[in-house]
Amino acid sequence: MLFELTLLAKEAEVEALSDALMEIEALSVSVEDADADTEHEEALWGEPGMPVAREAWQRSTVKSLFPTEAEALDAATLILAQDWAGDIHVQGIQPVGEQDWVRLTQSQFQPVPITDTFFIVPTWHEVPAAATTVMRLDPGLAFGTGTHPTTRMCLKWIAQHSAAFQGQRVLDYGCGSGILAIGAALFGSGVVDAVDIDPAAVESTVANAEANLQHLKTADGQLPIVAGLPDLVGQAQGAYPVVLANILATPLKMLAPLLAGHLAAGGHLVLAGILARQEQELKDAYAEVGLALQVANAEEGWILMTASKTKPETMA
Repeated sequence: MLFELTLLAKEAEVEALSDALMEIEALSVSVEDADADTEHEEALWGEPGMPVAREAWQRSTVKSLFPTEAEALDAATLILAQDWAGDIHVQGIQPVGEQDWVRLTQSQFQPVPITDTFFIVPTWHEVPAAATTVMRLDPGLAFGTGTHPTTRMCLKWIAQHSAAFQGQRVLDYGCGSGILAIGAALFGSGVVDAVDIDPAAVESTVANAEANLQHLKTADGQLPIVAGLPDLVGQAQGAYPVVLANILATPLKMLAPLLAGHLAAGGHLVLAGILARQEQELKDAYAEVGLALQVANAEEGWILMTASKTKPETMA
């Protein structure tokens, strides 16, 4: 039996609190948004040229595990005695039964159907009989396991519009786990440039591409995905027939000039990470760069928005 100490902290105190808990030998420390699933829920993000992403929420729940209830109580007492802990509050100490944590975690992730024949399948699961296209992807540090509506909608668009990018270059901006880039490759794209501001996401994309795309390697042994930090994408890379970006509404608005600039004439822009109530904000932002966004799909309060870049008229 373990015991979980739950503390409520303000953003400025989270780092010191987490460090202190580890110093007093907590078995684990985790930080969550105390306002998750409310109208005050926050998304933490960062983009090139913007301030460094915040490391905690304005109100964070900090949970730590201890071997005994006495040790959890001692930890709480020690924390509250610190000068910097005036705004930290104890929410409780709860027993946590012994579990096979690996098996419990795995049981929460089942194969995810994207279409009737396209599935995301964790490596510990059997491939569904109906699957003709399969991506093997396990939960990890980078965003994108196929369980979130924004990811599912993007993958469904890829599966249903593969004729738009057969053999052509694709840009996945904000690649996370690489799930969209891999999806594009599985459905016949040429090389996919996969970009993220987080080095861990780039590493995750490379690892997941290696696990899924061995059969698509070129004659010289190269994978059809090139993953890197944002400086991978510059003027030298030019424009793409398809640009994918599953991030969040605020960075998507900020990135409108960059993403529009990388969209080839006649190309398709696919955006996700947008709440239904943010539709008009995105339409206004992309109208300023000459793109007319439309809602292409909706799931659980999230929307997928797409636009096509008009080809210039040929002079007579």
